[in-house]
Amino acid sequence: MTVVGPFGLSVRDQALEADVQAGLAAVEEGLLEATKSEVPFITGAAQHLVRAGGKRFRPLLVMLAARFGDPYAPGIVPSAVVVELTHLATLYHDDVMDEADVRRGVDSANTRWGNSVAVLTGDFLFARASQILADLGPEAVRVQAVAFERLVTGQILETAGPSDGRDPVEHYLDVLSGKTGSLVAVSCRFGAMMSGADETVVDVLTQYGERLGVAFQLADDVLDIASDSHESGKTPGTDLREGVPTLPVLRLRERAARLGLPEDLALCELLDSDLSDDGRHAQALAALRAHPALEQARRDTVRYAKEARAALAPLPECEAKTALLELCDAVVHRAG
Repeated sequence: MTVVGPFGLSVRDQALEADVQAGLAAVEEGLLEATKSEVPFITGAAQHLVRAGGKRFRPLLVMLAARFGDPYAPGIVPSAVVVELTHLATLYHDDVMDEADVRRGVDSANTRWGNSVAVLTGDFLFARASQILADLGPEAVRVQAVAFERLVTGQILETAGPSDGRDPVEHYLDVLSGKTGSLVAVSCRFGAMMSGADETVVDVLTQYGERLGVAFQLADDVLDIASDSHESGKTPGTDLREGVPTLPVLRLRERAARLGLPEDLALCELLDSDLSDDGRHAQALAALRAHPALEQARRDTVRYAKEARAALAPLPECEAKTALLELCDAVVHRAG
């Protein structure tokens, strides 16, 4: 039994393991090539997060989904580079909006170079992804465009907040489907599509990716509260400090509104205060770590991971399917 990637994904088939590793190595080379510029400063900024590493979760999904067709088809590695470049670009923009100081264990781009450079570097990465995408054909361009629209729509909905009368938790889960689920779904879709897999297989893997993407983000929500910076690669409680309403906080507010317990109401009041104060921030983080809302968020993560597993049921049994199923377990483990 061997292991692929930082998720500790077990792969028992040596040929599959070798192919996935080779594919991910090719993606890494493609990322470095795509982030080169004639202007050295741009190259440094664009490669800042590439060289910081990362899980390469989306390229891994491209490689595994491609096993349901021709895994050596020429469009597979470029499409994996496209989805990772798109993901990286959103991180540059997210860190500006969240005023984050750390990303993947290094200074965020906005901390190092300022907001303007960080935003423009994200735009540069989008442009490079589009160049690669243009060579993959009009259907690939259409798929990416639809996903990108959903991603941006999710970000806007998060910024705007739920409309009057809308359940905040339902709103948030819709936001995650757009912000995160869309690009993870496209990763699976590109892998299957570029490999020439049957259209029904492409659809199954796309649905799997959508659910897995939401579970992945929910696990990140839990990690933002429960982990230290060594585990998550960013400062704990970043979302909390910036007032971003992640699922543990939403579950707390839901419980406070339903039960009206004094301790829940007091914690909500603390969260509504100025958490730029380190003392209040530490107090809020400690209280949330001990609160049942965090466990509820973990259960929500498990639910979406189970839905992702169930989506794979129509696929034939094979090592690639086993690996995709194990990714559901790995995502749940991150939230554990």
